Amino acid sequence: MRSKSQPQSSLTDRLPFVVRCVRDESELEKAVSIRRSAYGRHVPELAARFAAPEPSDLDGSSRVLVALSKLDGAPVGSMRFRTNQNHPLDLEHSVTLPGELSDRVLAEATRLAVTQAAVGRVVKAMLMKSMFLYCEANGVDCIVAAARSPMDRFYHWLLFEDVFPGGEFIPMAHAGMIPHRVMVCDMVETKRRWIEAEHPWFDLFFRAHHPDIEFALGAKTAAGRDHDSDEEEAASIALR
Repeated sequence: MRSKSQPQSSLTDRLPFVVRCVRDESELEKAVSIRRSAYGRHVPELAARFAAPEPSDLDGSSRVLVALSKLDGAPVGSMRFRTNQNHPLDLEHSVTLPGELSDRVLAEATRLAVTQAAVGRVVKAMLMKSMFLYCEANGVDCIVAAARSPMDRFYHWLLFEDVFPGGEFIPMAHAGMIPHRVMVCDMVETKRRWIEAEHPWFDLFFRAHHPDIEFALGAKTAAGRDHDSDEEEAASIALR
């Protein structure tokens, strides 16, 4: 059992895949293909809707992550997220968030999809880690997610809490009006709770180093410019 008062040394861990923001149309198509495949298994009525890139994939308002196998470049997972700094969150088209969240910087996780292969759980963990790292580095206060059943149990396991009393499931316009449970984690509070609960993913997220997460965190330079802004601008232009 890990001592709460004694930090564990960092560990470098290599993965059989890489995680990065999509860089061109080919990688976006791979992200869309794994999304279509995963939703086809779990929510068949949405599979056709996800057969092509969505506006949020193309307009520069979101980051689209893709996990690609090192063996053959095949997609093994994808996720999209955006903050509320410049655009409303997708779930805000269906619900009004409570006042305590209205003046906070939020990031919403959407379109989480992973391969059916055994590596799928690891892929899911690394996609979520990428988002956590981005949020930590860029002043995001909370992550929110609208999760259908049974995916809501995954977010509950990550110690997300219900935004609305009783864990009500609410139809979501961006997900074909399928009922979803709206959940949130405060970045600082949840990290503290992970430590107290000795959450099995704490070391994985916050101590282990994964060089295969090729994900620019957007940390500011001394001049206040994002390190990855030129790359993002080029990618955005290429995908339009």
